[in-house]
Amino acid sequence: MGNSEMRAVKHKVATYRFSLAAVCTGVVVSFLTLAPSAAQARDYPYCIKGEYYESGTGDCSFDTYQQCLATASGRRAYCDVNPFYRFPEDGPTAYPDMRRNFRR
Repeated sequence: MGNSEMRAVKHKVATYRFSLAAVCTGVVVSFLTLAPSAAQARDYPYCIKGEYYESGTGDCSFDTYQQCLATASGRRAYCDVNPFYRFPEDGPTAYPDMRRNFRR
């Protein structure tokens, strides 16, 4: 094998490695961008649940209990606290809307 042939083979190998690395990086970035993460489910404190939601936690995309109630209004749905959300640890004022619903 001549010197020019050896350079051509090395160039092809380097091109192949670069292409493979680019494809792998693209796949990883696509996966991380498109795949829902567990943190997304924990961003909001309230979830809507009902027959339209197959997952056990429902749709947890509500900042306030009132937002959730407005969405659930007129549907076979109800609102609940997101089981994965960490409320601030400041006693009974942490979620006053839910406290009001459980008074006797």
